[in-house]
Amino acid sequence: MRPIIKVENLSKQYTISRLVESHLRYDTLRESMVTAVKKSLERLNGKREAENETLWALKDIDFEVSPGEVMGIIGPNGAGKSTLLQIMSRIIEPTSGYVYLYGQVGSLLEIGTGFHPDLTGRENVYLNGAVLGMGRREINAKFDEIVTFAGIERFLETAVKHYSSGMYVRLAFSVAAHLNPEILIVDEVLAVGDAEFQKKCFDKMGEVIKSGRTILLVTHSMGMITQLCQNAILIKGGQLQKIGPAEEVVNYYQSISQAEAV
Repeated sequence: MRPIIKVENLSKQYTISRLVESHLRYDTLRESMVTAVKKSLERLNGKREAENETLWALKDIDFEVSPGEVMGIIGPNGAGKSTLLQIMSRIIEPTSGYVYLYGQVGSLLEIGTGFHPDLTGRENVYLNGAVLGMGRREINAKFDEIVTFAGIERFLETAVKHYSSGMYVRLAFSVAAHLNPEILIVDEVLAVGDAEFQKKCFDKMGEVIKSGRTILLVTHSMGMITQLCQNAILIKGGQLQKIGPAEEVVNYYQSISQAEAV
């Protein structure tokens, strides 16, 4: 069976510029006035030299995801998980390597991603649906269900720039979960919602999984990984440390985390 997601030798490098203050030289007033004619104000106050440092957010990542598989992605903060999802969602470009996606992709990453702040909740539902490749008739058929699940009926005609972070997340998740993209990419944003909505999301994710869609799930909840995911990958320091059955990868991650904490 051909994988629905294939990641090959994926790497992402960032260049960080550091500004280093050189030794400050204090001149007499006359010297300073003469120097001011010859040099910029910046050089008078202290020369700044830029030093470039490279950071590999991801390095040589390889994995495949089968159709209908739920793959968990775990690792510490700053490991490169969100960078991976942003590349897979076509938000940023990799430095090298490839991501092959054989299906429509719905992404739920940062709060409000894909929303136009000046459009209403209603308009953004149709906008997001169109981005996911859904026709107006298909969106119409799901519209009431989307709004009811998100619980934003009173604010449907309000511009989303006035929404709270919780309202953003509820609507974004509801659109992604109800409009049936073949691949659903979900980052940790669900943690923003309250406990009741998190339970609704968990239950809805269960329905989505049963429908046979492929899901990539990033979360710090190891319980969610073991309950929802068949397999998982551990990313640490931008590198893939382990891939395999979800429970096995979670146990390995917890064991090395405990060892490092000692």
